[in-house]
Amino acid sequence: MKNSVLKNKKLLTFSLASFLNDLGSDIVSSLWPMFVVSVLGANLAFLGFIDGLGKAVVSISKGFSGYLSDKIRNRKIFVWTGYLMSGASRIGYALSANALLLVPFKILDRSGKVRGAPRDAMVASLTEKKHRGTAFGFLRAMDTLGAVAGTIIAFSLLGFLGYRNLFLLAAIPSLIGGLLIFFFIKEKRKGKLFKGFSFRNLNRNLKVFFVAHVLFSFAFMSYSFIMVLARVYGVSEPLLPLFYLLFNVVYFSFAYPLGRYSDKIGRKKVLLLSYSIFALLCVIAFATNVYSVFLLFILFGFVKAGVDPVTTSFISDLSPAQGRASVLGAFQMAAGLSALPAGLILGMLWDFYGLAAPFTYSLALTLLAIATLTRIKGGSPNDF
Repeated sequence: MKNSVLKNKKLLTFSLASFLNDLGSDIVSSLWPMFVVSVLGANLAFLGFIDGLGKAVVSISKGFSGYLSDKIRNRKIFVWTGYLMSGASRIGYALSANALLLVPFKILDRSGKVRGAPRDAMVASLTEKKHRGTAFGFLRAMDTLGAVAGTIIAFSLLGFLGYRNLFLLAAIPSLIGGLLIFFFIKEKRKGKLFKGFSFRNLNRNLKVFFVAHVLFSFAFMSYSFIMVLARVYGVSEPLLPLFYLLFNVVYFSFAYPLGRYSDKIGRKKVLLLSYSIFALLCVIAFATNVYSVFLLFILFGFVKAGVDPVTTSFISDLSPAQGRASVLGAFQMAAGLSALPAGLILGMLWDFYGLAAPFTYSLALTLLAIATLTRIKGGSPNDF
């Protein structure tokens, strides 16, 4: 890839669209809890409900769009419409007079994730296996650079524009991203007609990876848990967004190098490293001082930078080309649906038994995921 992947105009178009969408998305995400609770007057239960609803819609959208895009042999339409849906939802957020009106726009926003599996399948088809990790690493890096920019914009302009005007502003980048895909990405429909797939017909390595992926999804916690832990350890509330920014900066810095590194030494080794560092994070969480918080956010960003692009690359390597979007969608849906009970379990463990309990639980499941991952034979793109 060195230069060949970065010279791929389609990959650059996908990456620019991803950057723009996440720029708009994180303008909203970085302000979302305060907008829902402080501006619209909702309680925390409603905030938890609408965020949980969003995760469920994302999971279903990814699985549905992956299969359907393979079935009709048209992936592009899911990508550009997904960006337009996300952009339109932010206009809805800005115009909502009360919290209940957010519900349909949250569904529209999260339904925009129909772009996920079809887009990843298109990106996978643009590159050879030996460069696929680099391509997805670059895509994730641009994605996260948008998140960094969006967070900075939100906290810089909130005092000048206010929540609603910022949300209207956040719609523009995603709408531009959708238009970029519509006008500049040409899709060739080729290959055999896709007739669906059965889990039992997938190869052994893909099945083992599926189990490891679900186990790690049950173990993995959202950055919100780390934010709450930071607050417990004495970080003042106004400083918390800076830690979220630190997480995104680390993610951006390592996504491309780790994706590229997986091309050289194999996907499995990079994933084993990432899983192991998350296990280390769970141990460090027991340190009861504010200084450990910096390290936790750095490690969390590193783990995400390794897991996200390399997981997508690994699935793409192991999947049949004509059914790749379906397999990617199934994996993404399984991870998303796992995150719902996982978050509930982690929260209940914290509430009833203290902060040590959820991190112990995550550590145990992560070690089990590591043991499962070692059962995969090979791990280099050239092995498959």
